[in-house]
Amino acid sequence: MNPEMREGAEVTEVEVAVIGGGPAGLMATEVLSAQGVACDLFDAMPSVGRKFLLAGKGGMNLTHSEPADRFAGRYGERRQQIEAVLSEFGAQAVRDWARGLGIDTFVGTSGRVFPTDMKAAPLLRAWLQRLRHPAGGGPGVRFHMRHRWLGWDPDGRTLRLMTPSGERRVRAKALVLAMGGGSWARLGSNGAWVPLLAARGVAVAPLLPANCGFDVAHGWSEHFRSRFAGQPFKNVAIRFASAAGPTFERQGEFVATETGVEGSLIYAVSAPLRQQIVSAGEATLHLDLLPDWTPERVQREVAHPRGSRSLSSHLKSRLGLDGIKTAVLYEWLGKEGVQDATRLAAAIKALPLRLAATRPIDEAISSAGGVLFEALDGHLMCEALPGVFCAGEMLDWEAPTGGYLLTACLATGHRAGLGVLSWLKAAGRDATQ
Repeated sequence: MNPEMREGAEVTEVEVAVIGGGPAGLMATEVLSAQGVACDLFDAMPSVGRKFLLAGKGGMNLTHSEPADRFAGRYGERRQQIEAVLSEFGAQAVRDWARGLGIDTFVGTSGRVFPTDMKAAPLLRAWLQRLRHPAGGGPGVRFHMRHRWLGWDPDGRTLRLMTPSGERRVRAKALVLAMGGGSWARLGSNGAWVPLLAARGVAVAPLLPANCGFDVAHGWSEHFRSRFAGQPFKNVAIRFASAAGPTFERQGEFVATETGVEGSLIYAVSAPLRQQIVSAGEATLHLDLLPDWTPERVQREVAHPRGSRSLSSHLKSRLGLDGIKTAVLYEWLGKEGVQDATRLAAAIKALPLRLAATRPIDEAISSAGGVLFEALDGHLMCEALPGVFCAGEMLDWEAPTGGYLLTACLATGHRAGLGVLSWLKAAGRDATQ
């Protein structure tokens, strides 16, 4: 078959169609184009990689440098499935891939890996250049923007795509779906694909917010919200005893919001918090405002005579507590409760924060749920739809921030690309033959 697109009266025929221009979809096309397979990538947005670029605004966190066993453990219940794809394309492979695009990387103090210039745009530009013009001289990837996937024709084979010029129909020998999860709808990840796959017999877990903020039960008081929303809790620790898993304990920081809490420390425990809220209606974590102090030292300093000083002055001079940390103690204990030295000392070391709900999925950094691995074969091909592969956040996995999300998206895109190659060869559809 001619690798160029054939325009018929009604249907455009292509070798491999990829729906979704994020990291997973782009990586799938890279695997395929490197083997001389013609790929046509379709995306609903005006340009590819929009979420990728947004993620790099504060510094492009590509992956993490921690040992492989600990790295794989970040994927929780889906460790086994994600570890398998990481064995083919893991953290070091991500760094090597970036270097191949002319982008050097470094390891930050937190163990996270960044491009030396901290930017996403140069990496994306180099990547797209290589996809359009492969070094081996094979067919470059063809990009079709503003093409929103509508599902299949009744024949079950022909893809329907809505474009600014009207509906278009495309038929491919193999299809890779990499349309993201349910977060950041304005960047294209809106989960509209869920009913389309479910209607074709593909098992999909409901999309839920991950790496998300939470609303505190009954809300903050007007005083606290007006003065402290947007301010960080720095150098604190949280402890959450999950009913369904191990106790979470970690030190770091997070931010008070208008309705509750968000930020890196909260994102790290968002999965068990969400699960607890689903099963019990709310979840309570305990906040340690002075994680480097023993309870005995806190009790001693709180009980130290303060003379004519106010309690706020006393807490600042003896314990270094002020601002949002003092305010949250008053928020929890009230003006009378903070006068009880025993209760106050206990709250400083283990202040309970009751969380009632996650924030909406479109505010989340990522999403949980998606196509079940049990509905896929080892190549990430849908058992119910031979020749249709899924990758990236469409799959049912989640991970904290820190490079784990991007690495798994790239790795599953890589696995799907290899799966398409295997499918084409096994079925005698190899475009390179």
